[in-house]
Amino acid sequence: MAEQTGRPEFWRTTLDELEQQINTLKKGKATIAGSSAGGRPIYQVTYGEKEDFHRQANYSSACGARNPNYYADKSNGAKPVLYIIGGVHGGELEGIAGVLNLIRVLETGEDYRGQRWDALYTKQERFRIILIPCANPDGRARVPVDTMVGQSYEMFRRFVQGTWKDGTLCDWPGCKSVHPIKEHVELLGGYFNDDGVNIVHDRFYDPMAEETKLLLRIAELEAADFCLHLHGGDNCINHILKTAYVNRRVREGQNRFNRMVQEACELRELEYYVNDTESRPEDGDRPLHSASIPPCIMFAGGSVAHTRRIWDWITVD
Repeated sequence: MAEQTGRPEFWRTTLDELEQQINTLKKGKATIAGSSAGGRPIYQVTYGEKEDFHRQANYSSACGARNPNYYADKSNGAKPVLYIIGGVHGGELEGIAGVLNLIRVLETGEDYRGQRWDALYTKQERFRIILIPCANPDGRARVPVDTMVGQSYEMFRRFVQGTWKDGTLCDWPGCKSVHPIKEHVELLGGYFNDDGVNIVHDRFYDPMAEETKLLLRIAELEAADFCLHLHGGDNCINHILKTAYVNRRVREGQNRFNRMVQEACELRELEYYVNDTESRPEDGDRPLHSASIPPCIMFAGGSVAHTRRIWDWITVD
């Protein structure tokens, strides 16, 4: 066990704390949506009833018919469907803390600091909200700290990406050079499930991981309008990563959301980087972004899908 620094009360990231919160729900509905490679439960929390979108085709076929309404008809004022995922990389604790605080807000109107969020609380009825607090409980169980604040860079990399068989750090992006990674490492980092699969870079047309299948299935069944993947631990200014291989409507939606987040951060005097360019990295000789889970969720259900990188200490600001 690494030496753990003190943490504020609102910073809740452990699997035990997740289960404790699940057991206290009154407004939301909790289900075990599936199991991880290591047999750990993956919880899903929902707010708002699922509506009937009169589906008669999957998203791809509906697009081929030139009318996405054949997949999900939302022309009569259907509630937007929001889909938020934390802990895809189990060592990136920020997203877990953010989702657990959001659940607290939706249940009580305030986060674990005691700060009120009345607009979120009172307007939740306008949406259907699907929350996955920790999509990779295997990776989270392997990380022996509750926060990365105060840890050395080497210790952070050791927990998150693991070590090769010679004891050297897998580091980033070298940890993606073999996949699945399990047979190549001495210490399996929190990036991966117990089978050594990085869910973000699974085979999406023939997934190796049950966790991947679960996340895609939820997006498809729910016809999510907006999907946000919460990541963290990056040594950079807070930002939203551009999603490659998406259509113009989705890209425009991403840019609008990006600007809204930028404005919110500026009001709170938080650092934030925004890139509104319309250039597409996939048009180059070597894509800067792979066909990772956000665009594949878009292909499954047509959602505007984002990956947001956030610092450990500002998740709920």
